[in-house]
Amino acid sequence: MSWLRPRPRKKCRRSPYRTEYRTAMAFPNSRASQSSQGESLQTSDADIEKQTEVGSYFVANYPPFSFWSQGHLPAVEEVLAGDPLPTVPLGLYLHIPFCRKRCKFCYFRVYTEKNSHDIENYVNAMAAEAILYSRYRAFSQRSLQFVYFGGGTPSFLSSRQLSSLIDKLRGSVEWDGAEEITFECEPGTLNRSKVEALKENGVTRMSLGAENFDDAILRENGRAHESDEIYRAYEWIEKADFPNVNIDLIAGMVGETEKNWESCIRKTIDLSPDSVTIYQMELPHNTVYSQEIRVGGQPAPVAGWKQKRAWVGKAFAELERAGYQVSSGYTVTKGPNPSRFAYRDSLWHGADMVGLGVSSFSYVAGVHFQNLDRLEDYVTAVGGGNLPLKRALLISETERLIRELILQMKLGSLEVGYFQEKFQRDVKNEFQPAFEDLRQKGYLDWEGDRIVLTREALLRVDELLPSFFLPEHRDARYT
Repeated sequence: MSWLRPRPRKKCRRSPYRTEYRTAMAFPNSRASQSSQGESLQTSDADIEKQTEVGSYFVANYPPFSFWSQGHLPAVEEVLAGDPLPTVPLGLYLHIPFCRKRCKFCYFRVYTEKNSHDIENYVNAMAAEAILYSRYRAFSQRSLQFVYFGGGTPSFLSSRQLSSLIDKLRGSVEWDGAEEITFECEPGTLNRSKVEALKENGVTRMSLGAENFDDAILRENGRAHESDEIYRAYEWIEKADFPNVNIDLIAGMVGETEKNWESCIRKTIDLSPDSVTIYQMELPHNTVYSQEIRVGGQPAPVAGWKQKRAWVGKAFAELERAGYQVSSGYTVTKGPNPSRFAYRDSLWHGADMVGLGVSSFSYVAGVHFQNLDRLEDYVTAVGGGNLPLKRALLISETERLIRELILQMKLGSLEVGYFQEKFQRDVKNEFQPAFEDLRQKGYLDWEGDRIVLTREALLRVDELLPSFFLPEHRDARYT
């Protein structure tokens, strides 16, 4: 298990950093069968790795979204009105659903043709939604530990709109002492003044969605930016001296080659960000590529899973040699405190989070809930003085345990003592059949009080997680 141990690091050019991990906090409309993920444990590699088929792969939450319903909405009011546990941190997610273009692989709730009036109304609605939450004890009596601007494209907003939104939000919730404020960026939407405004407004972590460095591949996959915009934006970000800078890459985009992927890794290392997040490209049902495949009946023009895992594995190895550490199945980090970042670590250990904006997800005191997923409906609901809720799910203690267990597996190891202390449950014995099945397949082993995944398991962790679901959730549609 030498890959879990820190490697010697080069001196970090920036101050102590944190990193993040983006979960699907804005509604993905994909329709994947959960059984297709779970069945991979009983299917040979030769069968499941021929191609990337249409359907979801990434496990973002638990229980599956298809179990959430309007019938559970009364539970939201109840937990929001109650007193929060003093040991549970609170985060805020803000969904900015606007983009210059819709990527052909995108499954998030985004809009590309809204005018300035629509955008202004939306920004005002988000601020008004925060005011609605400030009337509840579970929100108003707490300071934020983390804030996350996701999308869509948060950097699509103008400097004025961003500053105005942040000022209004600060009137509803205390976040000046937040440990981490993350802001996602599309390179072509940045300019020097916008970057400087974000730094002045307290952003601690900039996450730059490069995805690839080849212009032809970026154009083919529907990205709005090209490679020269990556370098220009990165220069502005470096000069602003944010505590942490992340670069996003996607392995297996349409048109990707071995030679180009190696070039992307080298160029990323040359930029020397504090963290790098690498996703394996998938094709949920509502993407442009997925629709084209269904209509045309042709195999997916995306690399197979075996190839994508190999590319991510190669990237991890090269980044480790450059002084990074593997921090999860998707992320490498470096710096004085490489194992800690508030957004990911807090969420995966049961933190509460309130999501503002169309289609956003929230989790408070064992209740999942999601906002309305049409922009017009969302704005109308907030304008009428109502929380813009669509569906919810009150989960059991066992479901809360499973949720944390599967999310923490993405880190590459589990601390058995953590679950014993928090839930008074011995997960090693309770989930012994699932753990033993993975151990027999060479995917994990025991290291004292830790359950440790191998590198191969970490690269395919999402397909391993459904074996830990409750039986009624394993064969259900995930979204």
